[in-house]
Amino acid sequence: MNRHDPTPAAKRSDLADSMRKGALLGAAALMLLLPPAIHHLSSISPTSPTSAAPASVRHAQFGDDTPSPEVRQMANWVATSHDNNQMSFVIVDKKNAKVYVFDPSAQLQAAAPALMGSAIGDDSVPGIGDKPLSEVLPEEKTTPAGRFIAEVGESSTRGEDVVWVDYDAAVSMHRVLKVPARLKSLASPSIEDNRMSFGCINLPTRFYENVLRPAADRGAVIYVLPETRPLRATFASFYDVEAPVKLAQH
Repeated sequence: MNRHDPTPAAKRSDLADSMRKGALLGAAALMLLLPPAIHHLSSISPTSPTSAAPASVRHAQFGDDTPSPEVRQMANWVATSHDNNQMSFVIVDKKNAKVYVFDPSAQLQAAAPALMGSAIGDDSVPGIGDKPLSEVLPEEKTTPAGRFIAEVGESSTRGEDVVWVDYDAAVSMHRVLKVPARLKSLASPSIEDNRMSFGCINLPTRFYENVLRPAADRGAVIYVLPETRPLRATFASFYDVEAPVKLAQH
């Protein structure tokens, strides 16, 4: 009998062998695909969260200070994203008229009250930096929101050093003007009277000289928080680093 022309019984045996081999090959293929999914599913219990905070999440250290939720969110994002590029960073909280200075590792160095632009708003009027102060309209006296690189320089109008926030818009951080009204407002516990500058950020002299200026000398990023729009609308890369934790708890 020709070996290349098997009998019906032999054909059935060959068919069975082929089916068994096919089943084994199919099972092997499935094993390559299924183990990760099976392992993932078996690791989830009805009472355990299905997601967790990324291991890289870092929190800014505020010590005894209690910041607003937006300041904390921003500081935690900077600490986590390293958006400060290993430099010190400054957060300006316009709503609460307060300035925070952190070292590169997101450890709060100090915080102080501040005077802000008298007008509510998050943008500078185009060309405002070239206007004489006498021609600046009340609604144009805004402190712009955004991310800025601190630059130590000198103010021609003040005749002393300042830390520029936005040079083109003539917005800087500097020692509070020695004007009774400004000194009184800065010392007041209320934040209602802290909106009185042309847009610059006035600071207590000691805070400026001992905290802000040294940080700017070493290199610092300034984050001026918005007051008329969300953080995400001002800082395109911003995200709430606590969001994964909140999702895991629901």
